[in-house]
Amino acid sequence: MKTLTRIAAVTASVAAFASAAWAQDPIKIALVHGLSGSSFEAFSKQAQTGFELGIEYATDGTNTVKGHKIELIIKDTQFKPDVARAVLAEAYGDDEVLMAIGSTSSGVAKGMLPIAEEYEKILIVEPAVADSLTGPDSNRYVFKTSRNSSMDMQAQALALKPDENLFVATIAEDYAFGHDGIDAFKAALDGTGATVVTEEFVPQGTADFTAAAERMFNALKDKEGRKVILVYIAGGGDAPGKIQALDPSRFGIEISMGGHILPVLPTYKRFPGMEGAVYYYYEAYDNPVNDWLVKTHQERFDGPPDFFTAGGMAAALAAVKAIETADSLETEDLIAAMEGMSWETPKGTMTFRPEDHQALQSMVHFKIRVDENVDWAIPDLVRIIEADEMDIPIGRTND
Repeated sequence: MKTLTRIAAVTASVAAFASAAWAQDPIKIALVHGLSGSSFEAFSKQAQTGFELGIEYATDGTNTVKGHKIELIIKDTQFKPDVARAVLAEAYGDDEVLMAIGSTSSGVAKGMLPIAEEYEKILIVEPAVADSLTGPDSNRYVFKTSRNSSMDMQAQALALKPDENLFVATIAEDYAFGHDGIDAFKAALDGTGATVVTEEFVPQGTADFTAAAERMFNALKDKEGRKVILVYIAGGGDAPGKIQALDPSRFGIEISMGGHILPVLPTYKRFPGMEGAVYYYYEAYDNPVNDWLVKTHQERFDGPPDFFTAGGMAAALAAVKAIETADSLETEDLIAAMEGMSWETPKGTMTFRPEDHQALQSMVHFKIRVDENVDWAIPDLVRIIEADEMDIPIGRTND
């Protein structure tokens, strides 16, 4: 009997030790972003800052969830799909991360999707935008906290107030982000009476927009009604400014575009009164999460948070809630917790749609105001476009 008691005691002691050790193991999360080799580096750095702040907010500064410290592992994709696939595989396989977050470019992120499926581990897409990232080529291990092109363009269409008197020419970059965006914009205009008269796609990195602009001017100039050039370009090159410099107003043509990061907003001073839609502006949202983000970012970085900062924070808040609410840290339990999950972000409530894991979320309808005392053009809030106002196509059905 004494022997049995000793065995039971030893077994209990070993179990307690193992449990304590397990509880002390860190939860590793990989941030897989482009940190070199592109003008999009700034987007990645904002997303990383936002993710770190999100972990802090969600854990009340302890950096601990269910007794586990959160350990962030940073991987640089160099904005190359082959590098992205390799470093994501390294994160899942060698570093044994629980989940990964990324990437910045839609084209790069698309190449990462099959790696998540191969390793059967969660990939949260942030901040890449393309609809195709939750489309037929995606898989059940992929969740997307970033907005998608349909949200950008449906919100932009709502801001333009389309009717039969609206004629639009579009210009976008010739890759997934641009094509998905313009497809979504045309879908949003369907049934409104508005007409897209021509579409221009330019290579990434284009600096001279003269030829494309002249073709758009020619397609629009003889139309009777409101004539708009929609610019959907994420990178540099200053397409709106260079097109504006060619004086589209001589044909009664105006320029419209979505919002941008704060360092680009000074260029919007050339477009006072322009209305459009944007993912986030720090003054547009009134909720406790955004209040904390704005206050904390201002104190630590001597400036307000930008919209990729808010996106990174939303991804972190989703990751923590999934870990907190899942029955275990097994992938299947995480998926079960995340499908249909709602959580609070700087933009208010987001919800992972069960069918394709896209996070449904609001957008901001803005109108540009110029204040000589502010360095950038101010996208004043016209209204919040709520998630249920947009009919976002389901990309795929997850099994």
